[in-house]
Amino acid sequence: MTPIATSSETGANRFEMLVQSVTDYAIYMLDIDGKVASWNAGAQRFKGYTQDEILGAHFSRFYTDEDRAAGMPARALRTAEDEGRFVAEGWRVRKDGTHFWASVVIDPIREADGTLIGFAKVTRDLTERRIADEALRRSEERFRLLVQSVTDYAIYMLDLDGRIVSWNAGAERFKGYAADEIIGQHFSRFYTDEDRAAGLPRRALELATNAGRFEAEGWRVRQDGTRFWANVVIDPVRDPAGTLIGFAKITRDLTERRQSQLALEQAQEAFYQSQKMEAIGKLTGGVAHDFNNLLAAIVGSLDLARRKMADGGDISRFIDNAMKAAERGATLTQRMLAFARKQELKLETVDPVALVRGMADLLQRTIGGGVRIDTQFPLLVDHVHADPAQLELVLLNLAVNARDAMPDGGRIVIAAREEQVAPGTGLKPGAYVCLSVADTGQGMAPETLARATEPFYTTKGVGKGTGLGLSMVQGFAEQCGGKLTLRSHAGKGTTAELWLPVSQEVATEAQADAGPAEAPIPGHQLVVLAVDDDALVLTNTAAMLEEGGHRVLQATSGRAALKLLSENRVDLLVTDFAMPEMNGAQLAEAAQTGWPGLPVLLVSGYAELPAGAAADLPKLAKPFRQDQLLRCVAFTVAASSPGGEVVKFPERRRW
Repeated sequence: MTPIATSSETGANRFEMLVQSVTDYAIYMLDIDGKVASWNAGAQRFKGYTQDEILGAHFSRFYTDEDRAAGMPARALRTAEDEGRFVAEGWRVRKDGTHFWASVVIDPIREADGTLIGFAKVTRDLTERRIADEALRRSEERFRLLVQSVTDYAIYMLDLDGRIVSWNAGAERFKGYAADEIIGQHFSRFYTDEDRAAGLPRRALELATNAGRFEAEGWRVRQDGTRFWANVVIDPVRDPAGTLIGFAKITRDLTERRQSQLALEQAQEAFYQSQKMEAIGKLTGGVAHDFNNLLAAIVGSLDLARRKMADGGDISRFIDNAMKAAERGATLTQRMLAFARKQELKLETVDPVALVRGMADLLQRTIGGGVRIDTQFPLLVDHVHADPAQLELVLLNLAVNARDAMPDGGRIVIAAREEQVAPGTGLKPGAYVCLSVADTGQGMAPETLARATEPFYTTKGVGKGTGLGLSMVQGFAEQCGGKLTLRSHAGKGTTAELWLPVSQEVATEAQADAGPAEAPIPGHQLVVLAVDDDALVLTNTAAMLEEGGHRVLQATSGRAALKLLSENRVDLLVTDFAMPEMNGAQLAEAAQTGWPGLPVLLVSGYAELPAGAAADLPKLAKPFRQDQLLRCVAFTVAASSPGGEVVKFPERRRW
């Protein structure tokens, strides 16, 4: 009969089966002398001994020679017996002599009465973990050495409150603190008093936390109180769970670079100033030459007119000559304003062929008799988008340049053609009209052609030109949405091409010849207060108004004008803009505050006024003729009446 196993025997068998099935741990028994009394599959797997080979052997054979010589096995059993457990990690030896890193636990086994009968020993092979930990340790050590070796950057850690928890050699080098002096201190001590008062250190940590990074440049303070210019980066440091545990801070001393940059900027500013003074010198010489020529014509013509008038002779041709010279002075001013981009363009639809034909007489008179002017136009040319008055000025300028290139005479050809422009040509794709002015003159060398459109560059000699002509043409073309191109060869002449976009609007008839609409002249005499700080201009303005049938009061300042307004009934205020103490816009505001509804006409020599300067007032640009002044007076008065509409007159004479 098969014997029946007791419950205690069954439990013991199950326990043995459990221990024998474990392969990741060596679980075995030692007797009180340290000899192996049991052996499981896990022990056999990573120690290499079978049960028959190891039972009865002393467990010290698993230790290294060094540990056995140091008495480590005996101390382990003694510790387990005395303290109830022995726990350690260390190198152990397999059957084949190879070493593995083991975690060892030894527990004493006692009878119910406390008598020691042996030991339970559990060993785990942690070699892979040991290798990984060692690799991590070496990596961390290399990183620590790397950070510590950096001397050009301060690299250190902050805790959540901003206190310093690490310090490298770079931080010590240019901040001046040794590690034992600064660790535990708040990083705000590196900031200036002004930055601390403004809360910059706190905001830096907040930005790093919320935005993931803080970067800035500014002044920081060394231990000795001196300042240095620093680039600062602060990054948040988080654990694997994403919890913020501190900040990494990197600071670089950029003081030398900043000083070099400031020195470079100062040198550049000095260079630009030198260039500006040189440009002003060239501009002054050219403008002085041109204006002296014009003044010579005006003064000479008026002098001759005065002499002829005394003899009762005809002075009309001298007056006409003086007027032409004055108009050319206005043209020169427009050229300079166009170069400075201060001449506001009035873009509209223009018939280029009609415009050129309309200015034929002017071109021929200006060019003189030694040069022939021909035109070559197709039967139909589309209208362009441009400012007609400025376009006339541009063509006149190109024609004058062409004439100057032919001192012995020659031929100028003004032509037009239509082109479809493709992408990649420097122009917006679409339809363009190319107006060209070609001459048979001296042409330009490549180095001259390359600089032809530079401001202030001229080949006419010192004091014989402003050097703004082609620069002005180029600026005009670009403002219209086109461009200027030049083709030239020494001895073979020059061709200037003005590319202008075709207008998408329908041109009005007789556009090139259309003048400003006539305004109704008031049927009664007006009392006009004329104000200008220039006595010559004021005298002329008053004379023009009086010749137009009006009574004129004159003032040379805003204060004097307000006094006259308080003493007289005035129908209209005509005031210059640029005056000392109180300009025209300020005078207009004061006058209309004290005398609501008073019409005001603002006169200015500027092409455009500062933003917001009497934007709702009618304006008249200097220089002006009597008919322009009287027409603007009429419009201003009409606009101020009930139902009237304010009209602005920033116009200049069209050729």
